[in-house]
Amino acid sequence: MGTSSGAMVAALHLSGHTCDDISAELSGRAPLWDLRPSITPWRGAFSLAHVQHRLSSLMPATFAELPRPLAVGVVDADGQHRLVTKGDLPAAVMASCAMPHIFSPIDVDGLVCHDGGAKDRLAVDAWRQWRPGRTGIAHWVDRTAGQDVPADLSGITVVRTPRSGAKLWSLGDFEGQRSEAHELTQDALADRPASVHTNKLSPDS
Repeated sequence: MGTSSGAMVAALHLSGHTCDDISAELSGRAPLWDLRPSITPWRGAFSLAHVQHRLSSLMPATFAELPRPLAVGVVDADGQHRLVTKGDLPAAVMASCAMPHIFSPIDVDGLVCHDGGAKDRLAVDAWRQWRPGRTGIAHWVDRTAGQDVPADLSGITVVRTPRSGAKLWSLGDFEGQRSEAHELTQDALADRPASVHTNKLSPDS
């Protein structure tokens, strides 16, 4: 399961791309280069249509074509958080990345959606309802925007990393962040089945 950039990375990974391939694809240039002004600015300043077209060449058209199940966190037009698990894959991924007011919402098989992180960044409860009885690993980036919902993290190994500082015009030290996340992941996995690894972060950050 993934939300926002996590949805994009998860979908690309299940589409057969390596971590290095995904890093190169997503960090090759600042996000602003792939954005276009929205023709409905009252719904969001930028359109993600160009990015969605680009993603369509990198992943299957539907969830059903992936080798393993995937869920993507979105918020629907009624303001309700939900997981999309079938239908148009590139559209669902883009909807999960469509931060309210910044990007126009995306139509996903007739359902108008935007970034699921606006309601629940980690979406643990939704994941448990979708995949009951499983343990998991969660990457929890220190909050920048969106909403952190209190949840029972038992059975989940949490890898917590500092906020990236990424902006539309710059991703910052992308390789440094990737290296740090890899190191934190190795530390957290060494303490499985359940741990929370923090790096200069207080529990209520």
